[in-house]
Amino acid sequence: QVQLQESGPGLVKPSQTLSLTCTVSGGSITANVYYWSWIRQPPGKGLEWIGFIGYSGSTYYSPSLKSRTSISRDTSKNQFTLQLSSVTPEDTAVYYCVRDTLPFRGWGYIPRRGPDVYWGQGTQVTVSS
Repeated sequence: QVQLQESGPGLVKPSQTLSLTCTVSGGSITANVYYWSWIRQPPGKGLEWIGFIGYSGSTYYSPSLKSRTSISRDTSKNQFTLQLSSVTPEDTAVYYCVRDTLPFRGWGYIPRRGPDVYWGQGTQVTVSS
């Protein structure tokens, strides 16, 4: 059974860098059929792409957040990490890590929970001074 678990601070100050880690169990992040994503949902709004990292370690970022986003991984720990810099209160959201099956279907497609698509439970991050 594949499980994803987000972890990190629940409160970040404006202008600081938000850092979250997704720990994966039950499957390897280097398996060559999956990609590993970060998606968020601001309060009262829809799901929003942040970016993803492929099985080879290549990274891809949503155009709207690309300038502030970095995704990396630690294969020895089977984890991947999100860093979002220069945060503002508009970055307040529930942040999810997600595993989906290749190919990537474009920034307009949000993977839904289902067979072979796994979501973490999500973690609330609030940006406030």
